[in-house]
Amino acid sequence: MGYHDSLEAGSQIDSYRVEAPVARSGMASIYRAIDLRDHRVVALKIPHPDLEADPILFDRFQRESGIGEKLNHPKVMRVFGDEKRSRIYMVMEWCEGRLLRNILDEGKIPQDRAIRIAIGVLDALEYIHANGVVHRDLKPENIMVDAQDNIKLIDFGIASDSAARRLTYANFTATLGTPNYISPEQVKGKRGDGRSDIFSVGVILYEMLSGKLPFSGPSPLAAMNDRLLNHPIPPSVADPSISPQLQEILYRALERDPTNRYAKAHDFQRDLEHPDQVGVEDRAELRNWQKRKSHLSRKILYYGGLALIPVAILLLMILVAHHR
Repeated sequence: MGYHDSLEAGSQIDSYRVEAPVARSGMASIYRAIDLRDHRVVALKIPHPDLEADPILFDRFQRESGIGEKLNHPKVMRVFGDEKRSRIYMVMEWCEGRLLRNILDEGKIPQDRAIRIAIGVLDALEYIHANGVVHRDLKPENIMVDAQDNIKLIDFGIASDSAARRLTYANFTATLGTPNYISPEQVKGKRGDGRSDIFSVGVILYEMLSGKLPFSGPSPLAAMNDRLLNHPIPPSVADPSISPQLQEILYRALERDPTNRYAKAHDFQRDLEHPDQVGVEDRAELRNWQKRKSHLSRKILYYGGLALIPVAILLLMILVAHHR
């Protein structure tokens, strides 16, 4: 058991008094605490003891702290720095509310509310992208929603920062993103940019509106592969109350090719705020979405083609010999 695992109410770290444990992940534990200097409520994120021995996880924790300290926006959870500490931990803004995941677990969200939440997320994205930061792991578990539907983006553990050095650890890209929400370019192992976050918001909005995911599969790998091969079930099929304009907005956010996707978060936000101004395209995705391809069928075609090569060569040799 590590030092922080035994923290109880009343424990103290530097000038912070622990009130209660809040959450625990594979990387850290989070506690509600009081700053004894000004009696402000904060959250302490304290890494597990073995994290410091893992260079990838340790660097991830340090990067999250550094990115959080440079961001200052009402829809992004603050991270406080500039003080001496006796050990490594993060001091974060205490955010009231619920995780969007907990709200979604209760069922699909009314359309007006879903759009309101998505607009809040896009407003936060516009700010972080303007500051050179890409979240890269947007999902309902990383969005806090308060009683007035104000949102906070949290957990910048795998975010990229254009001002920071690039990660070069082998296979680190395998940890980027979450299967249900990851963009197609991230599935292909690319670093991704702001348009990758926009794709993730498209998935989240689709899920809020319909209670379903646009891409799925029997395994995480199959779920990721599905977005490379197939179009999503049309939103209006998943929920007939979705208008053609709102459906078009979702399609623009979920474009497989990032060059066809919304280029900026504010473009996506503007269309959600003014759906009456959105032109509806005649999309092939609406006609052939039921023709589903699978990774297995693609592999069969690939290996089947390879197997036919020797046969083709043999036939060619027979033809040449015959003409002689």
